[in-house]
Amino acid sequence: MDWKNMRRSSNVEDRRGSRVPGGLAVGGGAGLLILLAGLLFGVDPGTLSGLLGGEPARQSTRPANDPQAQFASAVLGDTEDTWNRIFAGSGQNYTEPTLVLFEGAVQSACGYASSATGPFYCPGDQKLYLDLSFFDELSNRFGAPGEFARAYVIAHEIGHHVQEQLGILQKTQQQRARLGRTEGNRLTVRTELQADCFAGVWAHYAEQRGLIDTTDIQGAIRAAEAIGDDRLQRESQGYVVPDAFTHGSSAQRARWFQTGLRSGNPGACDTLSIPYNRL
Repeated sequence: MDWKNMRRSSNVEDRRGSRVPGGLAVGGGAGLLILLAGLLFGVDPGTLSGLLGGEPARQSTRPANDPQAQFASAVLGDTEDTWNRIFAGSGQNYTEPTLVLFEGAVQSACGYASSATGPFYCPGDQKLYLDLSFFDELSNRFGAPGEFARAYVIAHEIGHHVQEQLGILQKTQQQRARLGRTEGNRLTVRTELQADCFAGVWAHYAEQRGLIDTTDIQGAIRAAEAIGDDRLQRESQGYVVPDAFTHGSSAQRARWFQTGLRSGNPGACDTLSIPYNRL
């Protein structure tokens, strides 16, 4: 992946090494709000751990200009260029999001979260949050090494921002409030798969510009498969419960990423209207 020739984004907020202000305690109304935020905004509620008020982030061990931070800034910058062009092509304006780098824990408009939450996007402040240690986890725990696997993770969260810009997240949030648990989970899966597809749309144009090759694409597909709900459930509990899916199966995540990759067209990413059994 030729990320060193990508434009660096200036929309990066580095909070690494800073202390997290008083957070929200587990339980009660605050805990429920965090749980709902996770369900609505594409964060797996099962990973929302470490919600302890006032816990300081661990001291940063990386320099401000470390390669991983530069990499994240480069990927963000390239997604900005791509989505600005796509939105302009349909007569719309794209508002660029901010990438927040943190360590240990972070406070967002969607609540307080630890690194165990994983990367996430918060519509409340239009920021995506990333602890760079997740890249090591992606490689070592999930078996998805490589730079473009990491780029896919960032592009997926950008996909949620695109949904926010298009009014999709607001609509699905309203719909979910009227649904039971199973149907609500299915709506969340649809939302997550669309973000995978939007990530593929960005990859389509990165490939056209010669920034990635077939090996890079295979790395992104492996990453999508590695974090499918069925694989994660099987590894954690030994069996699969499809009604509890919140992001989609390994096959679904890989398929929708490739749908965006092949088409380069956000219109091909309509996961919200097709029958659920055809996702």
